[in-house]
Amino acid sequence: MTLLKDIVLIEKGKKYKLLEEFQEGAIRVFQANDFRNEDKPLYTFDQDGVLANDNDILLVWDGSVGQMGFGKIGYIGSTMVKLIVNNQNKYSPLFIYRLLQTKSEYLKRKATGATIKHINRKSLEQLEIPEIGIIDQQNIAALLSKAENLISQRKESLQLLDEFLKSTFLEMFGDPLRNEKGWEKIPLAKLGSLDRGVSKNRPRNAPELLGGNYPLIQTGEVTNAGLFIKKYTHTYSELGLKQSKLWKKGTMLITIAANIAQTSILTFDACFPDSIVGFVAHEKETNTIYIHYLFIFFQRFLENSATQTAQKNINLDILRNLSVPNPPFDLQTRFAQIVKKTPQRTI
Repeated sequence: MTLLKDIVLIEKGKKYKLLEEFQEGAIRVFQANDFRNEDKPLYTFDQDGVLANDNDILLVWDGSVGQMGFGKIGYIGSTMVKLIVNNQNKYSPLFIYRLLQTKSEYLKRKATGATIKHINRKSLEQLEIPEIGIIDQQNIAALLSKAENLISQRKESLQLLDEFLKSTFLEMFGDPLRNEKGWEKIPLAKLGSLDRGVSKNRPRNAPELLGGNYPLIQTGEVTNAGLFIKKYTHTYSELGLKQSKLWKKGTMLITIAANIAQTSILTFDACFPDSIVGFVAHEKETNTIYIHYLFIFFQRFLENSATQTAQKNINLDILRNLSVPNPPFDLQTRFAQIVKKTPQRTI
């Protein structure tokens, strides 16, 4: 094995006098926000800068450590470094970049600093590089790049479908906050039962609660799931189930702490803690998919209603008394049928 420090040169970026809009003769400046999907390009007229070319690996060194990019041409900012692969006849820069992507979480764990994290240089330099022929490196890198492009295209397609469904909701029901179509408004509690999840003991303090056959859903999984929860990471044992509650498939989960009013619908029976509320729709009164999309529009309102202690939270009474439009059940069902025919996120 060869160590990374033996095949790359690491050069830190600099500070510049920045321009927020492109002007003739300006040079692009790459900063950490360029690797957080923030579309806010910056430029400079400074002539003395650290210039990256399209074969350099760009790595965020301070702050959002572990984020990286490749194929960029321009100056790099003071919170970043560029890694220059020395012998490109033996080591493919794109292959090294793809390899470093797999080490992102490791670099985050090894980062130093209390308030602002910094890459641990030794941990980076001691990464082992496998001895693979240059042709094989190039083929592996090309395959991984193709896979990344396909994933990116799918994400873009799903985002367009999300926007389509939101537009369809607005067309059928109007803006629910303004109740543009004048539907009857009633408390959410009249459309279904709402109760907090149960977890009398925290699993981190009692590992014997985990490892059984009963799925355990956490707030982060609700936030990331989209319309349906199809996966889970942790499970309760029989002992864990005794101090919790098993909710039925079809229950809509609502987060009430940290991430406020994010919703998703169970596709299997599961337990969840009291930082999540379960909504079970009354039969023929409302459609759970309609309520999920309703919450997309109410989420900001509910977040602003949250109390701030160590973290934001809302109580059960706020949800039960939330006044929501109640269009005809058959119209809600028609919307749900459109949604079910549309591809969904599976994360």
